Amino acid sequence: METISLQTNAAQNQTSKMTNYRWVIIALSFFIIVVNYMDRSAISYAIGPLKKEFALTNEQFGYIAAAFGIGYMIMTLGGGIIVDLWGSRKVWAISAIAWSAITALLGLSSGFWHLFFLRAMLGITEGPCFPALTRVVTDWLPMTERARSTAFGLAAVPFASVIGAPLISYLILLAGWKIMFFILGSLGIIWAIAWYFLFADYPENSKHVSQKELSYIQDGKTVKHGISDSEIRKIKLKEGTTTWKFMLFNPSLAANNYAFFSFGYLLFFAVTWLPGYLEQTYAVKLKELGYLLIAPWLTAAVLVVVAGFLCDWLWKKTGSIRISRSHPIWICQLLSACCFGLVTVVHSLPTALILISLGVGIGLMPNAAFYVINSDLAKDRAATSLGLMDCFLALAGILAPSLTGILSTVSGNFNSAIWLMSGFTITSVLGILLFQHPDKYQKQQ
Repeated sequence: METISLQTNAAQNQTSKMTNYRWVIIALSFFIIVVNYMDRSAISYAIGPLKKEFALTNEQFGYIAAAFGIGYMIMTLGGGIIVDLWGSRKVWAISAIAWSAITALLGLSSGFWHLFFLRAMLGITEGPCFPALTRVVTDWLPMTERARSTAFGLAAVPFASVIGAPLISYLILLAGWKIMFFILGSLGIIWAIAWYFLFADYPENSKHVSQKELSYIQDGKTVKHGISDSEIRKIKLKEGTTTWKFMLFNPSLAANNYAFFSFGYLLFFAVTWLPGYLEQTYAVKLKELGYLLIAPWLTAAVLVVVAGFLCDWLWKKTGSIRISRSHPIWICQLLSACCFGLVTVVHSLPTALILISLGVGIGLMPNAAFYVINSDLAKDRAATSLGLMDCFLALAGILAPSLTGILSTVSGNFNSAIWLMSGFTITSVLGILLFQHPDKYQKQQ
């Protein structure tokens, strides 16, 4: 094995072109997250046909939607651990193939328990997805670009509904809900093959990365060449300082995890129940529904990217994680809660749609900041730390669909469910303000 200073190597290769291959990797990540969220949210657009075919109530549909969160909670932390041990190249590809197969099988569902089981399996197989994204960003991007690169990847979450809302609605109307699941199930398998051959776990082992780009990614640090990805991973884990005690009990990470639960509650409410909310509150037909829902998800897709650039700009200007990550989180969550509070007192579809678009868009805006805090504070175990954070998202994925279904069935409307969601958001704002002071812990890492 040979140790080479990338700074020196780059100096000797000034004519070497900056390949920017890291952005190709982020583009591939963006695509599969679009597929991921289309697969997990597709069932919400089939709520009408499913309720009719299987005589489901709102409460039962809520339980089916919540089953995803049960499976997700089981595997997202385990997925993070596996990604840190085996790398994103293999784990993400296998995960995509598995969840795509489950998505296709949803088209063969025959009733409540079949749907419940397959949704739980979908959660299990999708568990490693976002820990894999965090591992990729941590290893392929310098700290000055992590927020914007994560934001590009996570913008795929709302963008999946921008294209998915009209596409999935159209597929259901054209071919039925069963064929819709079969078509969606094919996309992840195609991506997995491309990912396996185009991606390397570390940029120093990618033939597409120039020495100049590698020096930039690694900030001129010395790295070991001529060894495999698995050997590099073992060295980094051995040299790392992040412990389970730190990931579980550090107040900045704990506040981040709870705030991400509130974020997830909003996300799963929107993904699972916005179609049903508009159908049942304003009598919107499925044909119109897909196009109306472009507004909130497109707003979110744009604002997530804007927030990524803002966080990186604030980091460069201040060098403070609290200013560049924590402040955007609590400010956005507070504004989102205010927007949804107003939704419960208006009775006009255009006004409600504007408030929902702002509530969803601003609420999802700091998504990248949540992720990057794990990379900033727990770089050597970023995927595991992210997996732990995602457990709180999974809990939200269980509670938001089921509680919304129960509350809407009992009350006959969605107001109490929206108030509960806003209450969680306000408490997370207080948690970030009082307990998240990440700068002093970042210096120790």
